[in-house]
Amino acid sequence: MEPSQPFESPPDRPPRPTPSTDIEQSSSLPPPSPQRPRADRSSFWQWISLALSGMALLYAGVLTWERVGPLYDSDARPRSVTQRGDLAADEKSTIELYQYASKSVVYISTNQYNAALVGLVESPRGRGSGFIWDEKGYIVTNSHVIEGSSSISVTLHDKTVRQATLVGHLPSKDLAVLKIDPQGKKLIPIDLGSSYDLQVGQKTFAIGNPFGLDQTLTTGIISGLERSIKTNTSKIIHGVIQTDAAINPGNSGGPLLDSAGRLIGVNTAIASATGASSGVGFALPVDLVNRIVPAIIRQGSYQPPDLGVQILSSRQARLYGVGKGVLITKVRQGGPADKAELKACTRDRYGRFRYGDILLEIDGVPITDDQHYLDLQENYNDGDLVTIKLLRDFNTRNQKTLELDIRLETLK
Repeated sequence: MEPSQPFESPPDRPPRPTPSTDIEQSSSLPPPSPQRPRADRSSFWQWISLALSGMALLYAGVLTWERVGPLYDSDARPRSVTQRGDLAADEKSTIELYQYASKSVVYISTNQYNAALVGLVESPRGRGSGFIWDEKGYIVTNSHVIEGSSSISVTLHDKTVRQATLVGHLPSKDLAVLKIDPQGKKLIPIDLGSSYDLQVGQKTFAIGNPFGLDQTLTTGIISGLERSIKTNTSKIIHGVIQTDAAINPGNSGGPLLDSAGRLIGVNTAIASATGASSGVGFALPVDLVNRIVPAIIRQGSYQPPDLGVQILSSRQARLYGVGKGVLITKVRQGGPADKAELKACTRDRYGRFRYGDILLEIDGVPITDDQHYLDLQENYNDGDLVTIKLLRDFNTRNQKTLELDIRLETLK
C-alpha cells in the first residue's frame, strides 16, 4: 500500500476588491466620457409660448393700426350740443306737478330710547314720509312710521327741520297725525282728490323719501282697486288702491297723486319678497283718510259711526247654523238699530232660543264676517244714511228678507 500523499491546501484565491469610492481606475481602461446635462422641457415650451404670445400681440397691434389708426388725437375738443327742442306735453305736466306737489311733502325721522351703561340714550329708529294737511301744521303719515318713537322730527321741502308732536293715530288703519309749529313759515297743504271714482289705468305719481333719498318722484298707473291688506296690528283694510309706481322703504306715509296733482291715497305697503319694490304697492284711499284725519285732529282719536248693535263672532255664529252675514245678539237702546226696530236674539217663555236679525249687506256690499262688518262702518261719517239688508225670523216658517234705511250715529 502506497503511502498517502501529504494533504496540500488549495491555492489562495485573490481577494475580492472592496467597493470604495477611492478605487483608482486601471490605466488600461479609457477615461469616462463627460455627462451631458438633460434639456429642461418645461422651460423650452415656456419660451415657445412667450414667443407665440408676442407674435400675436404684434399682429393685433398691426391690425389695430390699420383699422383705427393712432389711439390718441391731440385735436380732440368737446362736441357741440344738439338742440332737443321743446319738452313733450306730458313731460311738462309731470315737471309742473312735481314742482308744486313736492312742497307739501315732508321727510319724517324718528328716534327711540335704548338702554346703555349710562342710562337711556336716544338713537335713530326709522324714517318715512308724510304730507302737510293744513296751514296750522298738521302732518299726515302712517302709524307704523312713528310707532315706538321717543321723538319725531319733520324736514320740510326747503330743508327746514321742525320737531313734531303726535296728535293721535289709528293703527287699525295705519294712519297717524302729527303737529309742528310753523313758526311763521307759510305751509302749503296738499290738494285733495277723491278715491271713489278711480279707475284702473289712471296715471299715478308717488313723492316720498325711499331709502332716505328725499323728494323722490316715481310714476305708474293704478293697477288694481278694492284690494285688502293686513296692517301690523293684523287688522284688514279694505278698499285699498294698488299701483305699480315704485314704492320702497321710506315711501310709507307719502302721498299718491293723480295726474292733476291731487291726493288720492297714502302709500302704506308693498308686496315684495325682498323688501324692495316689485311693482305692486298699496295706498290707503283718500276718502277713508278724509274721514279719519279730521276726527283725530278734533279729539285725538277716531270713533266710526255705528248701528248700535252687538254681534256674535262669525265662528260662533257658524255653530248656530248662520252661514252668511252676522247675527245680532243685542240692540243698544236709543241707537240707530233700536230706532229702526231691529231684533236681537232672545229666548221665549219656554227657554227656547230665538234668532235675532242677521245683517246681510250694507249699501249692497255683502258682509262676509264680523270683522268685515266693523270695517264697513268705518267707510261712513256720522249721520250718513245707509241701506241695510237683513234676514228676519231665521230658521222658521216666517223667515223673510228685509231692506231698511238707517241713519248711522257716532255713539259715545
